[in-house]
Amino acid sequence: MSKRSTNRKKGFSLLEMTVATALGSLVVGAAVQLYVQGVGATWTVSQRAEMQQDFRAASNMLTKDLSLAGAGLTQGAAIQLPTSSTIPVLGCDQSKTCYINGASVKYPEQGSTPFLYGLLTGYNAGPTISGQTTDTVTVVYTDPNFYLDCYTATVASATTVTFALPSTTSTNCTAPSSSKIQSINDSAVGLTPGDLVLFTFGSTQVVAEVYGATTSSTTATFATSDPLSMNQGTSVTKSLGSQYVASPPATAPTTGYAVRLLVITYYLDNSVTPPRLMRQINGQSPIPVAESVVYLKFSYDLFNPSTNTLALNQPNPGSGDSSDTASNNLLPSQITQIHILNMAMDSSVKGSLYGLAGGNQSVDLQTTVSARNLTYVNNYGN
Repeated sequence: MSKRSTNRKKGFSLLEMTVATALGSLVVGAAVQLYVQGVGATWTVSQRAEMQQDFRAASNMLTKDLSLAGAGLTQGAAIQLPTSSTIPVLGCDQSKTCYINGASVKYPEQGSTPFLYGLLTGYNAGPTISGQTTDTVTVVYTDPNFYLDCYTATVASATTVTFALPSTTSTNCTAPSSSKIQSINDSAVGLTPGDLVLFTFGSTQVVAEVYGATTSSTTATFATSDPLSMNQGTSVTKSLGSQYVASPPATAPTTGYAVRLLVITYYLDNSVTPPRLMRQINGQSPIPVAESVVYLKFSYDLFNPSTNTLALNQPNPGSGDSSDTASNNLLPSQITQIHILNMAMDSSVKGSLYGLAGGNQSVDLQTTVSARNLTYVNNYGN
């Protein structure tokens, strides 16, 4: 008779297996949760860092341009623009598409005469975003990198100007002695369609828009029907055409010098989602500066030379509104400081990453920029 073994093979029971699986699942689940939270935190930090970097770049560009308002123009400059039934505008490009709140913007007027200043305010001229109306702002200064002022400018016809370098250095020339004076059709910095040029003919100043490609090294075209309506007929006061002297009779043509203006407008574009801060120069197409900018608001300090007093924090200076009475009858050329009350950027930084709920972060800019080129007077000069 055989003897039956009484020893069982070693192993896990079903209960033991169930308990081990449950404990393992808890450990793995906790590890996955920690991993997801860590990835989420890393994502949030990286997105915030990227947002802050974009915001810093945008704010630096805006504040730099504001600080240069009026640079290269005469102190307190107020340049009369062509005055006719056609009003000069800003905010449009060479395709005649206008962008600021879907339209063009007129220059400020004294009576019915438009003027160009070193800084143009745009109270409530921007789009309404989330129920809040935004502002625009336009700064004007001369281009320091293109030495157009070294040329003698001659009005050759009602729509063309010829440029020639004089035999000796012009007293108006700002080029350093070691710098090369660029050709007017230079591929890098030369005149292009949409550029605004300020001509000085003795005591007369006129602004004109380059219309058509500048293919010649000596001639630029300023034809009528330009998108910004700067180039108007010979009978229109302060137009380039009005400076043309026909020959015959044998009269000396109008000559002087010119500088390229940089008329730079900042505004919000809400035709896309999320909204963007845009920067447009002259009659060129605007370029985006930063995405997710949802608010832009300014106020201004002005100096009243008649009373030697300041008009502080005027959101719509010179308008006579109830909040701007201290600046009533004052002009943009009397602005001393620009307050960026709020430039706000919002960013959806998580989305649906790993099923996590969405989250928003935001950054805001509040600062003050001195407009020293608009009103500075040297009281210590001889």
